[in-house]
Amino acid sequence: MTEISLTLGDVTLRGTVTGCGPTVLLLHAGGERRSVWEPVAAILARQGLRTVAYDLRGHGDSSGKATTLRTLADDVVEMIGREPVPIVLVGASIGGMAAIAALAEPAVAKRVAGLVLVDVVPDLAPARARSWLDFHGLGGCHTHLVDDVLGSGPALFATAGALDLPILVVHAGRESPLSESDVRRLRAANRRVTVARVPAAGHLVARDAPEELARLVSAHAVAWQSAVPTVERC
Repeated sequence: MTEISLTLGDVTLRGTVTGCGPTVLLLHAGGERRSVWEPVAAILARQGLRTVAYDLRGHGDSSGKATTLRTLADDVVEMIGREPVPIVLVGASIGGMAAIAALAEPAVAKRVAGLVLVDVVPDLAPARARSWLDFHGLGGCHTHLVDDVLGSGPALFATAGALDLPILVVHAGRESPLSESDVRRLRAANRRVTVARVPAAGHLVARDAPEELARLVSAHAVAWQSAVPTVERC
């Protein structure tokens, strides 16, 4: 593992690179930090993949604060721009929302071979999302950011529906804020969406089922990146 940093104005994002090969960029959930990806990254490294995981702005060892989704998305744009193409983008919860927002820029989307959304889809019903957060004691956390994310739902859904790249939704089997109808709606909006369910995992799939998540990411990343003739290897 190699420690890295990304300086964006007066904010520094701290990250870790693991392995060698085509790149998978891992974006953690709100309230988490990059270390949640370590078991997943170790397995992906054995499969010949290179992972990059940052602490998001205001999380873990990274400085700054995010009160809008656009701020996080701009950080993701910078992360993507510094990595060899093609990249597979993996986003859990708010990391997935930030990934979708970043991919709204066509030049960014061209650098990405595929997107994995870990127990998140765009445009969740705000009332249901808030109820889920309250039930898990998270209702008072990052309130401005949560408000902005939920208000961005329609725009995020439009972006996801228009993306011309493969998308895998990893749906947790328990304690998930997603409903089956949420997943079906996204599949109807974009024919390139597929779904994999992890019955034993809760919303934080990387914590609950790292081996299964790594297996899914590896299988899809290898297939997606092998279809791109310009894969850069270390």
